[in-house]
Amino acid sequence: MRDESDPRMSNAWLLIYLIPVFAVILGVGVIFWSILGMMLFPMEDLGVIPLLVMGILVVVLLIIVGFIANLILTYKLIKRRNTHFKRQIFLFEDVVTAAKTMTGKKGADVEVGLSSCERTVREAKAEETEKGAVLWAILSAVPYVGFLVSWYIYYFLMKDFYKHERREDGFWEDISRVLDKCGITFSVPRRSEVIPDRSFVLYLILSIITMGFFGIYWMYVLLKDPNEHFKHHIQVEDPLLSTLESLKL
Repeated sequence: MRDESDPRMSNAWLLIYLIPVFAVILGVGVIFWSILGMMLFPMEDLGVIPLLVMGILVVVLLIIVGFIANLILTYKLIKRRNTHFKRQIFLFEDVVTAAKTMTGKKGADVEVGLSSCERTVREAKAEETEKGAVLWAILSAVPYVGFLVSWYIYYFLMKDFYKHERREDGFWEDISRVLDKCGITFSVPRRSEVIPDRSFVLYLILSIITMGFFGIYWMYVLLKDPNEHFKHHIQVEDPLLSTLESLKL
């Protein structure tokens, strides 16, 4: 399921933020050259009006393309959050089941560790609920309230992955102790990059002060943090699978 649920998204999606910039530059350029042409050569037919109309059409087209691309990006970000969290719960449940089978055969006393793991699974089910990707993407495009909705989307995407990673680290520590008591060595590799507890208020203020330009970095964070998180899953899950398969449960 990992290939489908944990897609690593390219930073090329940041080009969406350049589309409005291109549209403004193009629109101002077309208007400027049209006015300049009419002022310098008022008696000559230079095709200024067709040029102006064509420029406006291109600007409108760029705005529409940027609007649609932003909807798609919002949908994909929320969708991969949902699919990853759902797969992680499945993984936690299966690992706990395998650990119970193993400890039952070896007679190890790991009730405390397993209880902690099961509590983590319950917390994940309660807190990592699915967000409607289509609904939130549409709401982010609603006039006047779209900015507020987008900021909320940025908030839960940023905070949910931070909490998810902390919860996940605690689960792997508990499982490692359980396996150790059963005489099985399984060490979780250290994360190369930990998702920090980023300040939503700070990011929001910087976005407002910079008239949205800080949003480019904010989106970069929303793309990068899950990508790094998914890389660590490969480093943990493949050795874990090999370990469990070698036990022939």
